[in-house]
Formats: sequence, structure tokens, C-alpha cells
Amino acid sequence: MKRIIAALAASILMISGCATVQPAGEAQISGVATEAAAAEQVTGEITVYTALEDDQISEYLPLFAVRHPGVTVNIVRDSTGIVTAKLLAEKENPQADVVWGLAATSLLVADQQGMLEPYAPAGLDRIRSEFRDPADPPHWVGIDTWFSAFCANTVELESKGLPIPASWADLVKPEYKGMLAMPNPASSGTGFLSVSAILQMMGEEEGWAYLDKLHDNIAVYTHSGSKPCRMAGAGEVAIGVSFDYRAVQQRESGEPIEPVFPSEGSGWEIEANALVKKADMSPAAKSFLDWAISDEMMRMYAANYPITAAETDVAIPDGYPADPLAQLIANDFVKMAGERDRILAEWSSRYDAKSEPR
Repeated sequence: MKRIIAALAASILMISGCATVQPAGEAQISGVATEAAAAEQVTGEITVYTALEDDQISEYLPLFAVRHPGVTVNIVRDSTGIVTAKLLAEKENPQADVVWGLAATSLLVADQQGMLEPYAPAGLDRIRSEFRDPADPPHWVGIDTWFSAFCANTVELESKGLPIPASWADLVKPEYKGMLAMPNPASSGTGFLSVSAILQMMGEEEGWAYLDKLHDNIAVYTHSGSKPCRMAGAGEVAIGVSFDYRAVQQRESGEPIEPVFPSEGSGWEIEANALVKKADMSPAAKSFLDWAISDEMMRMYAANYPITAAETDVAIPDGYPADPLAQLIANDFVKMAGERDRILAEWSSRYDAKSEPR
């Protein structure tokens, strides 16, 4: 773990749509109803910005309602790039109380702007040092990682007599022309981690040349990291460049999707939480952050992702590589964070014409 994740730890040291969820009743949540009686008597209303998947939120959030039935949680969910832009745009008048499951590099940017309030959630001692801000108290705390994966529609590819791609190199073969969807890196964290992985693995000159070839095979760039997989599952494209959870989840749900983890390696990020600095910080916000790294929640994250910020007894989910750590590239977060604006400007000037409307 430390060998792979240390790049982020070193980087940190160097850098040093809206839905309302009402509290759920005990009878609504099978298997945990009896725990409501022991819930802490915290009350209030908080706004949580998140880039977690919708199906993850609907799975996770009812557990908070059991623990804290007196707290109303307003969820604002969108892709990483959009949530990050919204958070930064509101610097002078913050609307969020909590950030939950946003890219750690996005939180580094917010922290540099003085937007995060230091807070040590209960149970912080269980979190691996590589998954948290080294400050004491930390300005952000991680929960898990996500990384690049392809969603290959086996029915579509078989009907065309084409093999399932196994690598980044395969994606630029001319037989896949017009058959791919990929996230726009300016609006999607998944898109950026894949583009940055290509540039780091291949170098700038070769990397941009590769992306030029890949562009020839792209049908559309989406503004959501999960949408390419959804499009592949629906047969709208044959291959979606997306991320691990979505690829595995769609296969498990019965869609004709084969998750592919590219042989050269995957770009990756840490999903993390933070307390937003504002004049009227709610005690309920701190309770949410305590809950978000609890043992209960770490097991929930581990059921979806193979690498979590705290150790659990949950086995690696089906569909993932046997050694998920070996799948992750050596990621220079300092370099990528410092060059993000330049990379996105260059990418947009070359390829944005194929992006879907915002």
C-alpha cells in the first residue's frame, strides 16, 4: 500500500443537481432498525457536496439517517470537475457544509484557497497516513480510491467481429473508429485521471500523439465519468472509458459489460471528505464526517472498492484484479496538479468539438 500511495503523501507534503434526503424512519431500513434508538441526538440541517455515484449515495445515506434521525441532509451531487468548480466559485459565500467523496486533489485546491476547516473526525487513528492530510488536525480525510477501467460491450463487439480491448494501445486501433466514449477531463475527475495517466506513462510528446489517435475513435466526450459505461451498457457505443466501480457494477447487474483494466496500468485518485470553513458551521456537519469514516462505512466502501482508507475484513469485490495495487500507475500528483490548467486548455483546444452539450 505505502509503495503505491506514497506518491500522493509526498505530493501533499510538498503542496502543504440538488436532492434533499429527509430523515428515514426505523422501519424503512432493514437490518439496522434497532440501531436508531442508540443514535446520537444531533439535530440540524446540512448541505453536502459530493461526487459519489447516485447508487452509492442511495445505499450509504440511509445509514446516516439511522444514526442521526434529527439531521436533514441536502445532497448536491455532480461530477468531480463540476463540484470542484461550484465549490471554488462559492469561496466568498460557501453554501456547502461538508464535502464527501471528492477527489483529494480538488480538496488540495480548495485548501490552498483557505476554504477548508481543520477537523479530526472520530476514529481518525484508523485511517492510513497516506489517505489523509498530514496536518494535525487534518484539513481532509480520504475514504477510498477509484481508477481507470474500460466497459466493453461484449454483444456489440461480437456482432462486429471485434476483440475486447485489453490495453490503452488497443483503443487506438482503426477497427474501433467511432465506437468509444470517454469523459471530458475538464468536467470529470475520471476523465482527468485517465488523461494524466496517459501523459505520465507516455511522456508529453508521445502522450498527445496518442490522444490525437484516440480522438479519431471517439464518438463523444461526456461530462460524467460514469456515462461512458452507461452508454456502453445500452449499446450506444461499444466501449466506454470510465472507472472501476461503474464497470464492475454494470457487469454484476447483468449488462453485457466486460470490465477491462488496461495492461499498461490505470490512473487513479483518492475520494476524500472535508469540513467547509464558514461563519456558521453546524455541529451536524462534524457528526456527518465522524460517521463517514466509521467502521460501518469503511465496510460499505470496501464492498464497492478494493482499496479503502482503513483496513476492513471485506474481501476484494468480484470483478477486480487480484492485486488492485499493482494496477495503479506511479502518479505524480504534484506535477499533475501544477499542470492541470495547461493540460485542460490543451485538451480542450484539440478535442472539445466532440464533447456533448453541457
